[in-house]
Amino acid sequence: MLARRAAVWAAVSGVAGTCMLGISFAINTGPPGGATGAQLTAFGQQHYDAILWGSWLQAVGPALIAVFALALVVLAGATARLAGWMTLFGAATLMTVSLVEITGYIGTLHTSPATMPETSLALIHSVQHLWFIVAAPALFLPLGLVILGSGVLPRILGYLALVLAAGYALAGVVTLLDLTVPAAVLISAGIPAVWWLAAAGTLLIRAREAPSAAGLPSGAAA
Repeated sequence: MLARRAAVWAAVSGVAGTCMLGISFAINTGPPGGATGAQLTAFGQQHYDAILWGSWLQAVGPALIAVFALALVVLAGATARLAGWMTLFGAATLMTVSLVEITGYIGTLHTSPATMPETSLALIHSVQHLWFIVAAPALFLPLGLVILGSGVLPRILGYLALVLAAGYALAGVVTLLDLTVPAAVLISAGIPAVWWLAAAGTLLIRAREAPSAAGLPSGAAA
């Protein structure tokens, strides 16, 4: 079991990672749809710093969220359970998809060869499918089971995690034949931010209210 201080820092990691992701999407909005190669190059040069800072935030943010998710597994006493191991797999998958997408972001800034911005943008659109098909479901499904199998967080958060996993898996199937994920579906990828903030905030409150000698409030781990 994690000590109370470690649980607090895990919760802070979850909040910080979620906020960093939100900021990254706010400052790195992407080029307008249907932009030509020349327009993509111009957009990249005009927003050079924002794209790179957004890429950095999108790389570090999910890493901090993964720390929080794995801390929940430890706090729940699920390190020897299949759901715990699958949460680790899901976190690794989510990080891989995120890093590949970030590679595309940085690739759009390269002007040689001339087709690099268009190629990188196509890579971004392609890997975004993976977030819905496997990355989000692979993390939220086992994490939801971990929560439901313990008292580390309210059960409602466990059920909501399962709903998110099912919803995104369905979205991955429905949009599979679209080379570019529809904007409305992409926007839905921001919904988990509310879940992460709620989960991290709840853990932070529980850890701060716990006696100094305890890792978690009574009944928080099973």
